[in-house]
Amino acid sequence: MRIGLILAGIILAAVGFAAFTGNLNFNQDKEVVKIGGLSASVKQEKTVPQWLGGLGVLVGLGLVVAGATRK
Repeated sequence: MRIGLILAGIILAAVGFAAFTGNLNFNQDKEVVKIGGLSASVKQEKTVPQWLGGLGVLVGLGLVVAGATRK
């Protein structure tokens, strides 16, 4: 259980750091027009907000500390 908390914290902190620095992007498809059988869509590239990345880093570090101090 202890090693699981530490590993989960390290992974969450790494992903949070990537989001905090702006390196974590995702694509979103948005349907713009639909007429009968025809449709037009647009792909938008979005970035994960930095505050969410910072929160991920803090929670990840908390998990690492909790795992390290647990007996």
